[in-house]
Amino acid sequence: MKHQITDTILMVRPANFGYNQETAVNNSFQTEEGSENKSAISEQALVEFDHMVKQLKDVGVNIIVIDDTPDPVKPDAIFPNNWISLHANKSVITYPMFAANRRLEKREDIVSMLEERYEYNRRFTFDFYEAEDSFLEGTGSMILDRPNKIVYACISPRTNVKVLDKFCVLMNYQKVIFHALDDDNKQIYHTNVMMALGVDFVVICLDSIADPKERSIVEAKFEATNKQVVDITTAQMNQFAGNMMQVRTSGGEKVLVLSQAAYNSLKARQIKRLESLTKVLPIDISTIEKYGGGSVRCMMAEVFY
Repeated sequence: MKHQITDTILMVRPANFGYNQETAVNNSFQTEEGSENKSAISEQALVEFDHMVKQLKDVGVNIIVIDDTPDPVKPDAIFPNNWISLHANKSVITYPMFAANRRLEKREDIVSMLEERYEYNRRFTFDFYEAEDSFLEGTGSMILDRPNKIVYACISPRTNVKVLDKFCVLMNYQKVIFHALDDDNKQIYHTNVMMALGVDFVVICLDSIADPKERSIVEAKFEATNKQVVDITTAQMNQFAGNMMQVRTSGGEKVLVLSQAAYNSLKARQIKRLESLTKVLPIDISTIEKYGGGSVRCMMAEVFY
């Protein structure tokens, strides 16, 4: 049986978290204001990271914490899901990254540790596409419906269809692609900020899919795969309400992890609906969200084995 969610998560404890000028060119979720206070931001990010790890462990999720190396400086090392994905068919895949300084996050020592611990025996890399300026940033670019072998992806400078097609051939997935736009009519940089897929539901900002044909294709696929749709507004998306991730505890309980900002943006009826489907766990990571432009889902690389 193929699982949509896992009880084991890889997280990277940052050594130099901060605002990344290289990613800000197409990540409208980042904030530059106050980013010159580098040491204070980095220290607060560590507090938030450690607190998140504790909260996840407290509910029974297995967490593998890897320490980021201080040199070279990697301001976004806290977001490992963009460079690596791990699959139940014993595959490890690494991905081409848009920002040059994010390519430094890819570490063979981490890959080797995971291969040894979980007996992965299939290793694939799309890294060579960086030379062609073609990118696919892991489960930031792709929302995977693992049991149904479907990948949802919004096209952006970080999500190239050619590389996505290679993933689909390699892993035998069917792609559902669309264009998603923010309030300024700019392409949303990662699919996982406008959409989150659980076992039996999907949280998505349907308003961001401007093309009615694309939207109807997406909605039809949700209906065909029995996903309850929890629609969020663009304002809620801007508070990272699309950047949630459902996990399992070691006891089998389903838990939806989201940030406190995302939780606060939701209406009571939305929370009630989600709570009817899963336990809901809000975590405060406001500094990480503000300067990193990513939320809880970006911080968690799922380990399937």
